[in-house]
Amino acid sequence: MSRLPLAEPEQLPPYLKTLHEGAKAGDWSTRHVARAFASHPDLLERYLAFYYPFHGNVGVGLLEPRLKELVRLRIATLNGCRTCKAARLDPDHVSEREAASGVDAPDKEGFSPRESAALDLAEAMAVDHFSIDDDKIRALRKHFSEAELLELLMMAGQYVGFGRMLAILQLEETVCPI
Repeated sequence: MSRLPLAEPEQLPPYLKTLHEGAKAGDWSTRHVARAFASHPDLLERYLAFYYPFHGNVGVGLLEPRLKELVRLRIATLNGCRTCKAARLDPDHVSEREAASGVDAPDKEGFSPRESAALDLAEAMAVDHFSIDDDKIRALRKHFSEAELLELLMMAGQYVGFGRMLAILQLEETVCPI
């Protein structure tokens, strides 16, 4: 049960109505989010307008879409967000095996050193951000420019935070996180 009132779908403003009606079958989380933001639709619209283009579009941001999708999927597991874990935002660059379980494999077999470093950072940010010390930042700098590292931290922080917001407001069915 949501911790915020959920507007009836027919009462949604146009932007949220489109989001609600465009959700895939069984994606009740997207529908709940649309309904929860009904009294403040501009907040969600501005949020998605800023972050969503960064996620998968080539030429938006510095990081490659595949890397951001791998990080998003790993954080979805750690947050226990079933909807986020089930979503495939970059199926052209991340295989189903990688999306379903590869990002969660401890050996990270099949991932480049850069991708493995990003997955390690994602896990640390989601589980124990205080463990990210000077040595870890130096190691990350071997794979990422300063600007890329900033973008990666911003994206990972956004994924951790939004997923946890969904759980706190009970807008997402959660599982026991790792």
